[in-house]
Amino acid sequence: MIFEIKNLHAEIEGKSVLKGVNLTVRSGEVHAIMGRNGTGKTTLSQAIMGHPRVQITQGDLVLDGISLIGMSPEDRARARVFLAFQYPVAVPGVSVASFLRATLKAVRGNEIPPSQVRSLIREELKRLSIPESFMMRSLNDGFSGGEKKRLETLQMRLLQPKIAVLDETDSGLDIDALRVVSENIEAMRDSTRGMIVITHYQRMLNYIKPDYVHVFDEGQIVASGDATLALKLESEGYDGFRGRTA
Repeated sequence: MIFEIKNLHAEIEGKSVLKGVNLTVRSGEVHAIMGRNGTGKTTLSQAIMGHPRVQITQGDLVLDGISLIGMSPEDRARARVFLAFQYPVAVPGVSVASFLRATLKAVRGNEIPPSQVRSLIREELKRLSIPESFMMRSLNDGFSGGEKKRLETLQMRLLQPKIAVLDETDSGLDIDALRVVSENIEAMRDSTRGMIVITHYQRMLNYIKPDYVHVFDEGQIVASGDATLALKLESEGYDGFRGRTA
Protein backbone atom coordinates (compact mmCIF):
# COMPACT_ATOMS: atom_id res chain seq x y z
CA MET A 1 0.00 0.00 0.00
CA ILE A 2 1.14 3.50 -0.77
CA PHE A 3 -0.95 6.61 -0.15
CA GLU A 4 0.21 9.93 -1.56
CA ILE A 5 -0.98 13.47 -0.90
CA LYS A 6 0.43 15.52 -3.74
CA ASN A 7 0.58 19.33 -3.54
CA LEU A 8 -2.96 19.41 -2.16
CA HIS A 9 -4.75 22.75 -2.14
CA ALA A 10 -8.33 23.07 -0.91
CA GLU A 11 -10.82 25.70 0.15
CA ILE A 12 -14.03 25.93 2.15
CA GLU A 13 -16.67 28.45 1.04
CA GLY A 14 -14.07 30.22 -1.09
CA LYS A 15 -11.49 30.47 1.70
CA SER A 16 -8.13 28.80 1.10
CA VAL A 17 -7.38 26.32 3.88
CA LEU A 18 -4.93 23.75 2.52
CA LYS A 19 -1.96 25.33 0.78
CA GLY A 20 0.16 22.62 -0.75
CA VAL A 21 0.20 19.51 1.44
CA ASN A 22 2.65 16.77 0.49
CA LEU A 23 2.82 13.46 2.34
CA THR A 24 3.55 9.84 1.46
CA VAL A 25 2.39 7.00 3.72
CA ARG A 26 3.53 3.43 3.05
CA SER A 27 2.30 0.11 4.42
CA GLY A 28 3.15 -0.33 8.07
CA GLU A 29 3.86 3.35 8.70
CA VAL A 30 2.19 5.60 11.25
CA HIS A 31 2.42 9.34 10.61
CA ALA A 32 1.36 11.77 13.35
CA ILE A 33 0.22 15.25 12.32
CA MET A 34 0.31 17.78 15.14
CA GLY A 35 -0.60 21.44 15.19
CA ARG A 36 -2.55 24.26 16.77
CA ASN A 37 -6.32 24.68 16.42
CA GLY A 38 -7.43 26.23 13.15
CA THR A 39 -4.41 25.25 11.07
CA GLY A 40 -6.34 22.96 8.69
CA LYS A 41 -5.74 19.49 10.15
CA THR A 42 -9.41 18.50 10.19
CA THR A 43 -9.91 19.96 6.71
CA LEU A 44 -7.10 17.68 5.52
CA SER A 45 -8.86 14.63 6.96
CA GLN A 46 -12.14 15.69 5.34
CA ALA A 47 -10.44 16.25 1.99
CA ILE A 48 -9.02 12.73 2.13
CA MET A 49 -12.48 11.26 2.75
CA GLY A 50 -14.25 13.45 0.19
CA HIS A 51 -16.37 15.71 2.40
CA PRO A 52 -18.53 17.84 0.06
CA ARG A 53 -17.79 21.08 1.88
CA VAL A 54 -14.09 20.82 1.02
CA GLN A 55 -13.32 21.88 -2.55
CA ILE A 56 -9.99 20.62 -3.86
CA THR A 57 -8.55 23.22 -6.21
CA GLN A 58 -5.18 21.68 -6.97
CA GLY A 59 -3.19 18.51 -6.35
CA ASP A 60 -4.11 14.87 -5.95
CA LEU A 61 -4.82 12.05 -3.50
CA VAL A 62 -3.53 8.71 -4.76
CA LEU A 63 -4.02 5.27 -3.19
CA ASP A 64 -2.08 2.45 -4.80
CA GLY A 65 -1.78 4.38 -8.04
CA ILE A 66 -5.48 5.30 -8.25
CA SER A 67 -6.64 8.89 -7.76
CA LEU A 68 -9.36 9.44 -5.18
CA ILE A 69 -10.31 12.81 -6.65
CA GLY A 70 -13.85 12.59 -8.00
CA MET A 71 -14.70 9.51 -5.94
CA SER A 72 -17.66 9.72 -3.57
CA PRO A 73 -17.04 9.11 0.15
CA GLU A 74 -18.78 5.74 -0.28
CA ASP A 75 -16.42 4.70 -3.07
CA ARG A 76 -13.42 5.85 -1.03
CA ALA A 77 -14.62 3.66 1.84
CA ARG A 78 -14.91 0.70 -0.55
CA ALA A 79 -11.35 1.46 -1.67
CA ARG A 80 -10.44 1.00 2.03
CA VAL A 81 -10.04 4.62 3.12
CA PHE A 82 -11.25 5.14 6.70
CA LEU A 83 -11.82 8.32 8.69
CA ALA A 84 -12.41 8.42 12.45
CA PHE A 85 -14.19 11.71 13.06
CA GLN A 86 -13.28 14.21 15.74
CA TYR A 87 -16.99 14.62 16.54
CA PRO A 88 -18.97 11.53 15.44
CA VAL A 89 -22.57 12.34 14.49
CA ALA A 90 -25.56 10.82 16.30
CA VAL A 91 -28.11 8.98 14.14
CA PRO A 92 -31.25 8.37 16.27
CA GLY A 93 -33.30 5.36 15.19
CA VAL A 94 -30.40 3.48 13.54
CA SER A 95 -29.01 0.79 15.83
CA VAL A 96 -25.30 0.17 16.16
CA ALA A 97 -25.91 -3.44 15.07
CA SER A 98 -27.71 -2.37 11.87
CA PHE A 99 -25.05 0.20 11.08
CA LEU A 100 -22.16 -2.21 11.53
CA ARG A 101 -23.80 -4.94 9.46
CA ALA A 102 -24.54 -2.48 6.66
CA THR A 103 -21.02 -1.05 6.58
CA LEU A 104 -19.43 -4.50 6.67
CA LYS A 105 -21.62 -5.62 3.77
CA ALA A 106 -20.79 -2.50 1.75
CA VAL A 107 -17.03 -2.62 2.30
CA ARG A 108 -16.17 -6.29 2.94
CA GLY A 109 -19.26 -8.09 1.67
CA ASN A 110 -17.30 -10.45 -0.55
CA GLU A 111 -14.87 -11.41 2.22
CA ILE A 112 -17.07 -12.33 5.17
CA PRO A 113 -19.82 -14.97 4.93
CA PRO A 114 -23.08 -13.68 6.46
CA SER A 115 -22.97 -16.53 8.97
CA GLN A 116 -19.70 -15.17 10.41
CA VAL A 117 -20.64 -11.49 10.76
CA ARG A 118 -22.18 -11.80 14.22
CA SER A 119 -19.26 -13.76 15.68
CA LEU A 120 -16.76 -11.34 14.17
CA ILE A 121 -18.53 -8.35 15.74
CA ARG A 122 -18.78 -10.13 19.11
CA GLU A 123 -15.06 -10.88 19.04
CA GLU A 124 -14.19 -7.23 18.45
CA LEU A 125 -16.66 -6.02 21.08
CA LYS A 126 -14.88 -8.18 23.63
CA ARG A 127 -11.49 -6.88 22.54
CA LEU A 128 -12.61 -3.29 23.16
CA SER A 129 -14.46 -4.09 26.43
CA ILE A 130 -17.78 -3.03 24.90
CA PRO A 131 -20.90 -4.79 26.28
CA GLU A 132 -23.14 -6.53 23.73
CA SER A 133 -26.08 -4.39 24.90
CA PHE A 134 -24.25 -1.53 23.14
CA MET A 135 -25.40 -3.02 19.83
CA MET A 136 -29.06 -2.21 20.47
CA ARG A 137 -28.49 1.49 21.11
CA SER A 138 -29.02 4.17 18.46
CA LEU A 139 -25.81 5.14 16.71
CA ASN A 140 -23.88 7.67 18.86
CA ASP A 141 -27.18 8.90 20.36
CA GLY A 142 -26.50 9.87 23.96
CA PHE A 143 -23.03 8.32 23.81
CA SER A 144 -20.22 9.64 25.95
CA GLY A 145 -17.04 10.79 24.23
CA GLY A 146 -15.33 7.54 25.18
CA GLU A 147 -18.19 5.41 23.83
CA LYS A 148 -18.12 7.24 20.50
CA LYS A 149 -14.39 6.73 20.10
CA ARG A 150 -14.59 3.05 21.08
CA LEU A 151 -17.28 2.59 18.45
CA GLU A 152 -15.13 4.24 15.79
CA THR A 153 -12.22 2.02 16.78
CA LEU A 154 -14.56 -0.97 16.48
CA GLN A 155 -15.54 0.17 12.98
CA MET A 156 -11.90 0.49 11.96
CA ARG A 157 -11.06 -2.97 13.24
CA LEU A 158 -14.03 -4.46 11.40
CA LEU A 159 -13.46 -2.64 8.10
CA GLN A 160 -9.70 -3.28 7.93
CA PRO A 161 -8.75 -0.16 5.91
CA LYS A 162 -5.64 0.31 3.79
CA ILE A 163 -5.25 3.89 5.01
CA ALA A 164 -6.80 5.04 8.30
CA VAL A 165 -7.06 8.72 9.21
CA LEU A 166 -7.73 9.36 12.91
CA ASP A 167 -8.85 12.94 13.53
CA GLU A 168 -8.19 13.73 17.20
CA THR A 169 -9.40 10.34 18.40
CA ASP A 170 -7.98 11.20 21.85
CA SER A 171 -10.43 14.08 22.22
CA GLY A 172 -12.90 13.52 25.08
CA LEU A 173 -11.26 10.33 26.36
CA ASP A 174 -10.42 9.65 29.97
CA ILE A 175 -7.17 7.87 30.85
CA ASP A 176 -8.61 4.34 30.76
CA ALA A 177 -10.53 4.85 27.50
CA LEU A 178 -7.49 6.46 25.90
CA ARG A 179 -5.39 3.40 26.75
CA VAL A 180 -7.96 0.86 25.48
CA VAL A 181 -8.66 2.74 22.25
CA SER A 182 -5.02 3.54 21.54
CA GLU A 183 -3.75 0.04 22.25
CA ASN A 184 -6.34 -1.44 19.88
CA ILE A 185 -5.36 1.02 17.17
CA GLU A 186 -1.68 0.21 17.68
CA ALA A 187 -2.52 -3.51 17.45
CA MET A 188 -3.79 -2.91 13.91
CA ARG A 189 -0.38 -1.78 12.69
CA ASP A 190 0.81 -4.26 10.08
CA SER A 191 2.25 -4.51 6.59
CA THR A 192 -1.12 -4.04 4.87
CA ARG A 193 -2.04 -0.53 6.02
CA GLY A 194 -0.82 2.91 6.93
CA MET A 195 -2.19 5.39 9.47
CA ILE A 196 -2.37 9.16 9.81
CA VAL A 197 -2.94 10.21 13.42
CA ILE A 198 -4.04 13.83 13.86
CA THR A 199 -3.65 15.12 17.40
CA HIS A 200 -2.81 18.14 19.53
CA TYR A 201 -1.09 16.21 22.26
CA GLN A 202 1.69 13.70 22.68
CA ARG A 203 -0.26 11.55 25.15
CA MET A 204 -1.89 9.35 22.50
CA LEU A 205 1.52 8.75 20.97
CA ASN A 206 2.60 7.03 24.17
CA TYR A 207 0.50 4.11 22.92
CA ILE A 208 0.48 4.57 19.13
CA LYS A 209 4.15 4.82 18.24
CA PRO A 210 4.63 7.09 15.20
CA ASP A 211 7.32 6.47 12.64
CA TYR A 212 7.13 10.11 11.58
CA VAL A 213 5.79 13.28 13.20
CA HIS A 214 4.78 16.31 11.13
CA VAL A 215 4.00 19.84 12.31
CA PHE A 216 1.02 21.39 10.54
CA ASP A 217 0.62 25.17 10.34
CA GLU A 218 -1.31 27.49 8.03
CA GLY A 219 -2.53 24.69 5.79
CA GLN A 220 0.70 22.83 5.19
CA ILE A 221 3.35 20.62 6.77
CA VAL A 222 6.13 22.92 7.97
CA ALA A 223 8.44 20.44 9.75
CA SER A 224 8.91 16.68 10.00
CA GLY A 225 10.90 14.35 12.22
CA ASP A 226 10.79 11.17 14.23
CA ALA A 227 8.87 10.49 17.46
CA THR A 228 11.16 12.82 19.44
CA LEU A 229 9.60 15.78 17.62
CA ALA A 230 6.31 15.08 19.43
CA LEU A 231 8.11 15.26 22.78
CA LYS A 232 9.66 18.58 21.78
CA LEU A 233 6.25 19.97 20.84
CA GLU A 234 4.82 18.80 24.16
CA SER A 235 7.50 20.64 26.12
CA GLU A 236 8.03 23.73 23.94
CA GLY A 237 4.71 24.25 22.13
CA TYR A 238 4.08 25.31 18.54
CA ASP A 239 5.25 28.94 18.64
CA GLY A 240 8.65 28.09 17.22
CA PHE A 241 7.04 26.73 14.04
CA ARG A 242 4.75 29.65 13.27
CA GLY A 243 5.42 31.39 10.01
CA ARG A 244 7.50 28.57 8.57
CA THR A 245 6.83 27.33 5.06
CA ALA A 246 7.10 23.82 3.67
